[in-house]
Amino acid sequence: MTSLALVTGGTRGIGAAISRELAQNGHRVIATYAHNTEAAKAFHKDTGIHIESFDVADEAACTEAMNRLAKTYGTIDILVHNAGITADATLQNMTSDQWHRVIQTNLNSCFYLTQAVLEGMRTKGFGRLIYLSSVNGLKGQRGQTNYAATKSALIGFAKSVALEIANKGITANVIAPGYVDTEMVRAVPEAILTKIIAQIPVGRLGLAEEIAHCVSFLTDKKAGFITGSVINANGGMY
Repeated sequence: MTSLALVTGGTRGIGAAISRELAQNGHRVIATYAHNTEAAKAFHKDTGIHIESFDVADEAACTEAMNRLAKTYGTIDILVHNAGITADATLQNMTSDQWHRVIQTNLNSCFYLTQAVLEGMRTKGFGRLIYLSSVNGLKGQRGQTNYAATKSALIGFAKSVALEIANKGITANVIAPGYVDTEMVRAVPEAILTKIIAQIPVGRLGLAEEIAHCVSFLTDKKAGFITGSVINANGGMY
């Protein structure tokens, strides 16, 4: 039976690659976005993948959206939590707003959405929870205490959820990408980007499609013995 996948932040960058790969593998896919309506509509026109707009950082919006999606599409079988933001500053200069916006969008949203899909997965006896962390959540990064904290926390969250639902046919895993060739990374000044690439043992940026393939692997029914794990897709950087 075709599974229904929800990919947050699924219309651009790594999220778009994930949405495409899952759709190509025969899953029904819903890709969410928050603000860039023009890009989302272009993505839908190009792929035919369903798009839905709501702010994952807003608990009430998440509750409303998940209830609406359940009525429209049915039970979510695969949750790919990819949405995230940065608001970089050294800790000394970081504002309370910068801290809380990143925590709310990257981490609290994970709680809202996971809790919303769990009951349906338990009823079906099948589910895949996949969280996008980051190499910087594992090694830390100057100027990203807020971002790194959320990406590190996703690992502890997934490992704990995995223990709670392991006997229900549901897995919870994490993918921690390194530096991937996306619009956001390409916006980094060339001199800095050159230094970053020099630190990657394979000598290049990753591709969004390579991260998407990791997600695809974990969604497979044959991956049911893998849970509470972290796949480090970073070119050997860490």
